[in-house]
Amino acid sequence: MKNFSLGQIGDYEIKQLKVFKTVVDCGGFSAAETQLNISRPTISIHIANLESRLNLTLCKRGRAGFSLTEEGAVIYQQTNTLLELLEGFRNTINNLSTQPSGSLKIALSDAFSLDARCRLPQIIKEFCQLAPDVELSTDVEHMSVMERKVLNDELDIAFIPYHRQLEGLNYIHLFSDNNYLYCGRDNPLYDLSEDQLTEELINGSRMVHAGLKPHEEVYQQLSSMHLAGTSYHYESRIAMVLSGQYICFLPEEVAKPHVAKGNLKAIASSSKFFSLGAAVISKKSSQPNRAKDLFLKTILNVFSDTQIDAPY
Repeated sequence: MKNFSLGQIGDYEIKQLKVFKTVVDCGGFSAAETQLNISRPTISIHIANLESRLNLTLCKRGRAGFSLTEEGAVIYQQTNTLLELLEGFRNTINNLSTQPSGSLKIALSDAFSLDARCRLPQIIKEFCQLAPDVELSTDVEHMSVMERKVLNDELDIAFIPYHRQLEGLNYIHLFSDNNYLYCGRDNPLYDLSEDQLTEELINGSRMVHAGLKPHEEVYQQLSSMHLAGTSYHYESRIAMVLSGQYICFLPEEVAKPHVAKGNLKAIASSSKFFSLGAAVISKKSSQPNRAKDLFLKTILNVFSDTQIDAPY
C-alpha cells in the first residue's frame, strides 16, 4: 500500500468535516439536506472530496441505506473532538476580550419559551443590549437531554421543570407551578362531582405522564395510578387527554386556555395536585465564560423583584 500523509488541514477541510458530521448525525444524505440547506448532490461532492483528501472510504450509501465504514467511524469520532476543541478555543479567545462575544447555546423545556412567567423576551432584550456581539442559539429539548447536554458542554444554559438536583449543575429558581389532574370533556369522569370521584375510579382511568423518573412528591401521586401512556411534551399530552381516553397532570397555566373553553376540567383538585418548580441550569465550572455569566446575571436581574422559595 502506498504511504499517505494528510498534511495541513485548512478551512475547506474543516467545512467538509462539518458536512460529514451532519450527515452522520442525521443518518444519511437525504435527512442532512434540510439541516445543511444544500442539495444532496452537493453533499455527495463534499463527502467524495473529503474521502479523496483523506484517502479513505468513510461511508457506504446505496439501496441498503447509509452506514459508516470502520475508518469512517474513527473519523467521525475524531471530527467531534476536533470541532469541540475549535469551539472551546474560540470561546476562550472571545472570553479574553472586554466585550462578550462568541456563541451562547440555550434550550428550553416544552411551553417555557412563551410562558410569561419565564420572562424570556425581557431576558433576551436586556442581554442583547449588554452583549450585542454574542450569537444566541435557542431550541426546545427534552428535560433529560438538556441536563446531559449542559453537563457535556453541548449547551450553556437550559430552562427546565425541576425534578432532581444533579451534583455538577447550578440552579436558579424562577417560579413554581401548581399541577392538577385533568380529564377531557368526553371522559366519563368529567361530569362527576367531587364526591363521586373515588380513588378507585381515578386510579382505574388510563393515565398519560411525562415518562421521566419523578421526584418524591410526584411519585407519590403517580404510584397508585394506571400509567398507560407517555408523552413528554404538553401539546401531545393534552391531545391525548382531549380524546377522552386519558387523564393527566398539567400545570395550571398550561391547562387554563383549554379549561376556559370547557374542553378540560381539573378533577379531585383537593387531593390530586403537586407543586413543580421551574429552574435555569448551568454547569458548575471554573472555566470563564463571559457570555454565559452575563446571561445568568441578566436572569437574576430580571427576577430581582420576586422572592419565591423553591419547592425543592
